[in-house]
Amino acid sequence: MEKIPFEIQNFIKLYEQSFKDNWELPALSDYDRSNTMTYGELAEEIAKIHMLYDSLGIKPGDKIALCGKDSATWVKIFMATITYGAIIVPILPEFNPVDVTHIVNHSEACMLFVSDHIWEHMEPDKLLNVKGVISIETKKLMHEDPEIELSRNLRLLKRRFNRKYPNGFTKNDVLYIDRSNDEVVEINYTSGTTGFSKGVMLTGANLSGNVCFGIYAKLFVRGAHTLSFLPLAHAYGCAFDMLTPLAQGVHVYILGKIPSPRVLLKALSDVRPKLVICVPLILEKIYKNQILPLISKGPMRWTLAVPFLDSLIYSKIRKKLIDAFGGEFNQVIVGGAALNHEVEEFLHKIKFPFTVGYGMTECGPLISYSPWKEFIVGSAGKTIPDMESKVLSDDPENVPGEICVRGVNRMKGYYKNPEATKAVIDDEGWLHTGDMGTRSADGVLFLRGRNKTMILSASGQNIYPEEIEAKLNNMPFVAESLIVERDGKLNALVYPDYDAMDKLGVSLADMDSTMENVRKELNKIVAPYEQVAKIVLMPNEFEKTPKRSIKRFLYTQ
Repeated sequence: MEKIPFEIQNFIKLYEQSFKDNWELPALSDYDRSNTMTYGELAEEIAKIHMLYDSLGIKPGDKIALCGKDSATWVKIFMATITYGAIIVPILPEFNPVDVTHIVNHSEACMLFVSDHIWEHMEPDKLLNVKGVISIETKKLMHEDPEIELSRNLRLLKRRFNRKYPNGFTKNDVLYIDRSNDEVVEINYTSGTTGFSKGVMLTGANLSGNVCFGIYAKLFVRGAHTLSFLPLAHAYGCAFDMLTPLAQGVHVYILGKIPSPRVLLKALSDVRPKLVICVPLILEKIYKNQILPLISKGPMRWTLAVPFLDSLIYSKIRKKLIDAFGGEFNQVIVGGAALNHEVEEFLHKIKFPFTVGYGMTECGPLISYSPWKEFIVGSAGKTIPDMESKVLSDDPENVPGEICVRGVNRMKGYYKNPEATKAVIDDEGWLHTGDMGTRSADGVLFLRGRNKTMILSASGQNIYPEEIEAKLNNMPFVAESLIVERDGKLNALVYPDYDAMDKLGVSLADMDSTMENVRKELNKIVAPYEQVAKIVLMPNEFEKTPKRSIKRFLYTQ
């Protein structure tokens, strides 16, 4: 294993030190409200929750479930739970109530913090181990087991706290549990595109590996500000929109609403973050809706063909894009899914400061990353120093194989599911990611697609549907697509872009001929063995996981 150039610190003590060192600095704000909590105030709120847990007899290692919209309160509960030594079970609010109940029960959570709109669709008598339920928004008691007297303990909390700290809560009072990095601190339930969710057990070492790499890579500097708009219950947003900034004295603004391009661009303009953590969809929408129409117009296309003039136009587009993201960021880090190749090539051409990383929930999440000035287009970054990677191929630099990883960030396993754990972690500790790709000699990864989604053509060629879908999704009138095999031929399932059709006056009667033209144009830019025989129109959007990935398994069986 490569020598780690940074020390993996105790995960819980990282925050004990940060809250003391950054006591006066702003820590958390809800973007749409004028509430800002300093690190000292955050530490005091955490101390109150610790006191509540203690009064209820909650012990280190007990599980606390958290399900609701991202907010400063959500972050406070998450941080209070891990610094108490309990295990946090963050649940994406997009899960349906039946799945939320299943996860709460499967994790054996003894308490649930939940948003009101989720709770009103849940059935309290189906929660098997939960002793109390508290609203994230109102902090009111929603449900309790009479034996633990939760309502009484909530009522007495303020008086008990003032009695314990008669001179006020100070930085010297911040002292968190001394808990080994080997212990599980989080169970994150994935919502994969190939089936039902599993509980990923992440240890202090797993999360500290991510955070300490973020510090080592200088992703943030003390006193900077950032906008958190990825789901915090998802490993990517959790690690780099919350845990890493809070370990470094950064001011985190929480968007707290769906990051549509209009909402997001206004928030970025207001907050002006120093780093933007992003998913591909946002960049792809901006490219498709704003940049592509601009550079595709007749006069502009001719101008871009003239040397010197093209670089002038590209620099103007680059400035416009940088300004749209707040104008003060060092780089945009794209992760969570593969970035569309056409979008990536264009951003590179205009010298936009972006990079693509790769990870998965099972690594909390980071596996590979390169700073934007070192980033190789088409790659997913370089394997980070506290991780190892290999490709199961006789020629890993040229012939794709399954990517396997191991190291500090690799999960402990799936909670109460040894069979699933054994299926992905082999006897030598390698985690089999299920992703196909190649690897350079110095550890740069190039992804091709999912092992489970790969289609073997009649001529023996490996077809990665994601690569064809990326090209198809750039075509006019295509909102989203899936490539599937039907009777030995490739079919494209397409949900049309009705907004684009309406704008250009394309009627439903013209739909078949329009899509046939799309199919012909697609087949001009894919390999002979990737030719699509038919486009099948979908009446509705594809069903998606809470993380907005298409539930591919529903359409390929």
